[in-house]
Amino acid sequence: MAALVGRRVLLQAFRVQAAERESVCRLAATSTCTRHYVFSGKVSPSCRLNGPGPAPRHYSSDSKDDLRVRYLDGEDAGIVVVGINRPKAKNAISKNLVKMMSEAVEDIKKNNKVRSVILCSLVPGIFCAGADLKERAKMHQSEVGPFVSKARALITELGNLPIPTIAAIDGAALGGGLEMALACDIRIASNTAKMGLVETKLAIIPGAGGTQRLPRVIGVSLAKELIFAARVVDGIEACRLGLVSHSVEQNKSGDGAYLRALELAREINPQGPIAIRMAKLAINQGIEVDLSTGLAIEEACYAQVIPTKDRLEGLTAFKEKRRPNYKGE
Repeated sequence: MAALVGRRVLLQAFRVQAAERESVCRLAATSTCTRHYVFSGKVSPSCRLNGPGPAPRHYSSDSKDDLRVRYLDGEDAGIVVVGINRPKAKNAISKNLVKMMSEAVEDIKKNNKVRSVILCSLVPGIFCAGADLKERAKMHQSEVGPFVSKARALITELGNLPIPTIAAIDGAALGGGLEMALACDIRIASNTAKMGLVETKLAIIPGAGGTQRLPRVIGVSLAKELIFAARVVDGIEACRLGLVSHSVEQNKSGDGAYLRALELAREINPQGPIAIRMAKLAINQGIEVDLSTGLAIEEACYAQVIPTKDRLEGLTAFKEKRRPNYKGE
């Protein structure tokens, strides 16, 4: 019974992925317009996305620099760095930012060459301060619900990306900013970063997944305590609670967490990309069901890697005592 349920869960997930691929193919066949990206070399500690080289992708003529997306190349090919850049608003989540991030996530999802994503900030001392309250104050009551729904959908899509996602938290991640980080697979914070779901201070609740993802990460009782008290913790405490995987000493350039995230992305990069996608799918689907069903899901995911060229390449490379060259096939 568990095996049947497991296969049904996997079949549904595979159907969603197949539908997305079919949609991409139709789009490619009917559209002559493509989005343009920037391919750069390795990211240096001091410049990240602000350094020399080609200009980053432009989303629109209005607030075009709110988000910068860079696809790395060379030995770092496959790593995508998504940088939030709203210094005057402390990277607060606005309508424009939601729109641009949704486009970026959609483009990443369509690109089979992407192996990992780093979500970071280009503004020193800030990851994301949550909702743009100045913009929110100008909204009519009827606009608030739909906007929150769009933000929730964006964060859900971020969480549903099939490849590993890493949140590099080098500053304050509050409210929706922390919810965005919670949707990532791995969180790395500087020791000076501040994190919290502080919505109850404004007489509201976390509305973009915080009440669901935080308990799954640190446990129900601790999540209730942090949300009820609107408590803010630093990177060291966040690591102790299990909210982040690593807490690193902040450096003079203010990008300690980002550099650690880049190191981790480089560790992931050479591994079998199909295997990583299947491992993520097995973990994400399996953690929501009982163990027997989860094991059936694992079995179904394992079956997906058996016929791949990458699996044979791994065996051949092991036999020849060389580094494998995986192509995602």
